[in-house]
Amino acid sequence: MFSANLGFLFTDLALPDAVRAAKRHGFGAVECHFPYATPVDDLRAALDETGLEMLGLNTVPGEAAAGEFGLCALPGREDAARAAIAQAVDYAAAIGARNVHVMAGRTDGGQAAEAAFRANLAHACELAAPEGIGILIEPINRRDVAGYHLAHVEQAAETCAAVGHPALRIMFDCYHLQIMQGDLIRRFETHRGMVGHVQIAGVPDRGEPDGGELHYPNLIAAMREMGWEAPIGAEYRPRSGRTEEGLSWMDAFPQERAGGAR
Repeated sequence: MFSANLGFLFTDLALPDAVRAAKRHGFGAVECHFPYATPVDDLRAALDETGLEMLGLNTVPGEAAAGEFGLCALPGREDAARAAIAQAVDYAAAIGARNVHVMAGRTDGGQAAEAAFRANLAHACELAAPEGIGILIEPINRRDVAGYHLAHVEQAAETCAAVGHPALRIMFDCYHLQIMQGDLIRRFETHRGMVGHVQIAGVPDRGEPDGGELHYPNLIAAMREMGWEAPIGAEYRPRSGRTEEGLSWMDAFPQERAGGAR
């Protein structure tokens, strides 16, 4: 089934109503970016009402005006990074979310940044695991986010192996990895055992998954054949600006569609 990423979809609605819209339009789960302005009880009520699981949320990015896009690989920002992790884990636990994506941030790519990242991830795992929450790290392309610390799936796998905690896994975002690396079927097969979530969007415009250079019917079929059974996150920006006007892409995946009508 598909999960609606409410950071980009149904953004004209308050987050609880966006959950309800995702259910109406045939999504089988939801995920989001930064839900913290929404009262926990309101969001939990919408999830309970619809029966949709919240698959994940992100740690806060830091000071956006200063160009920050995550804190957890920034040497000297450990206190802020760990406060962001605690906030995310607490919120995720309160709504029953499956994962927290720990955002690395922009760095020089050096050893000090990687050491800070690994230490903060180990801390995140220790906080999240008792709550049954996974920790995700996501390679993000450097065309969209120049200087992002983590940009290749192999680097993510090295980080996961170095931290050595079973709660830590890779967010396999097909949009970012196609821009940076390509060869997605082979890379997914190679790292399948470390993948904790999959996301899709059109490349290169990040629009609906039925346009651009990736043929998702083949790619998703290959992932399913390799044993990936979890929901796949639709994290794209609707080309028209209105989510409802671009949902025909789901018609190519009748086996993935949950109950509901467009």
